[in-house]
Amino acid sequence: MVDVNKIIVSALKTGKVLFGAKQALNAAKSGKAVLFIVASNCPKYIFHELQSYSSKIPLYVSQMSNSDLGNICKKPFPISTLTIREVKEPEILKQIQELKIESSDELKQS
Repeated sequence: MVDVNKIIVSALKTGKVLFGAKQALNAAKSGKAVLFIVASNCPKYIFHELQSYSSKIPLYVSQMSNSDLGNICKKPFPISTLTIREVKEPEILKQIQELKIESSDELKQS
């Protein structure tokens, strides 16, 4: 099982991260993302638009609310969508690949 919190914390320390739906959609359109993490209460229209890019970029639906996601990122505001643009640690890249397999299985079931 992949620890998403570990991926988030590592990406915040070493990689490039974007916060919010608008930036996630821009990164999806330009292909400049490694992983999307969406909060459990992310608006459906944003989720569905990001889902259309999930064949190229992994999309993980977190069990955390947008407030919880904001707290993990040490931000004083809720975050519905977190975009990881770059990860420098090989171990985290491996976990993202495992996460991609898990999330694609979940999306097929929904």
